[in-house]
Amino acid sequence: MKKISAVIITLAFIILAQGCRKGYTEECETPVFGTPYEITIPPFFPPMDIPVDNPTTVEGIELGRLLFWEPLLSGDNSMSCGSCHFPEHSFSDPAQFSVGITGAVGTRQSMALLNLGWAKDYFWDGRALTLEEQLREPIPNPIEMNQSWEDALNKLRNTDLYPAKFAAAFGDDAITEDRAVKAMAQFLRTMVSANSKFDKWRRGEYIFTEAEFRGYELFQKEGGDPDIVQGGQFGADCFHCHGEAGLQFTDYLPHNNGLDSEFSDLGVGGVTGNPLDYGRFKTPTLRNVELSAPYMHDGRFNTLEEVVEHYNSGGLPSPTVDPFMKYTEGGLMLPPVSKLDIIAFLKTLTDTSFVNNPDFQNPHE
Repeated sequence: MKKISAVIITLAFIILAQGCRKGYTEECETPVFGTPYEITIPPFFPPMDIPVDNPTTVEGIELGRLLFWEPLLSGDNSMSCGSCHFPEHSFSDPAQFSVGITGAVGTRQSMALLNLGWAKDYFWDGRALTLEEQLREPIPNPIEMNQSWEDALNKLRNTDLYPAKFAAAFGDDAITEDRAVKAMAQFLRTMVSANSKFDKWRRGEYIFTEAEFRGYELFQKEGGDPDIVQGGQFGADCFHCHGEAGLQFTDYLPHNNGLDSEFSDLGVGGVTGNPLDYGRFKTPTLRNVELSAPYMHDGRFNTLEEVVEHYNSGGLPSPTVDPFMKYTEGGLMLPPVSKLDIIAFLKTLTDTSFVNNPDFQNPHE
């Protein structure tokens, strides 16, 4: 009798396990359809945290790419998500502010889209805690795509293309907002950039020029004259917020980097209402920074030279200026050659294979 019970229990576990593998996540709670897709984690990168309720599949990625580039999601069928995220500009907008379908102009620069699977939150003010949450906003936003989600979904339902694509990705042809943002999030998580000169150097496939290596060393050093500032190393002081830990070149945290003494845009403070957050904005990655001008949350700087000079000058003091901006009095005082070396290093973070990857381009063309 005990043997029979043991056999029954064993069979039950086998059936349950098969169900998990074929139709469910490991927790056996969320149905999974399509072909599982494993995102390749580059050398020296940390693991990517994939949401349990949105596992990555081949069919989900395909649908997400179609939707990311789909102009039907805008009110007048003229604009897709990709309209403000150009591949050649590291999927950012070369304009200071993007223009929506009504001609309305935004107030912040479109951030570059890469390595989003490692981000901790989204938007310059960090108001979206997940990639899926972020993707809900642009379509109904009146200064962007200016269309209700329901109207956008009805357009997709009336095509010959999308019912079958949703069925392949999710098991039936129901077209919903939740499924649409999940598919786009799957696609965006595959947009991994890790093949720059810097990455090749880390892999032993490239040798830095003298200028690039000097710039790398300056990037990693504390600023300030050691005879005047404790711990000073005559460096550029970049690594605190843009360190190479995990090869992300951002800490994904908000900082006030001394752009203004008074704030027309409160940044994170506009979300939290906390005066201690006024003027703080999310730190963008420096990967592909050569391609993603203009710079800062409001696109005020057009060149890397301007950016480096902002930090060299020390920026402007304010009640919330970041402690890492230690040189608002007098600045870093870097000589011209050091500033050129820093820019030479920053350009080693350019990944042309990423921006030219055919898997990320517009599939509707």
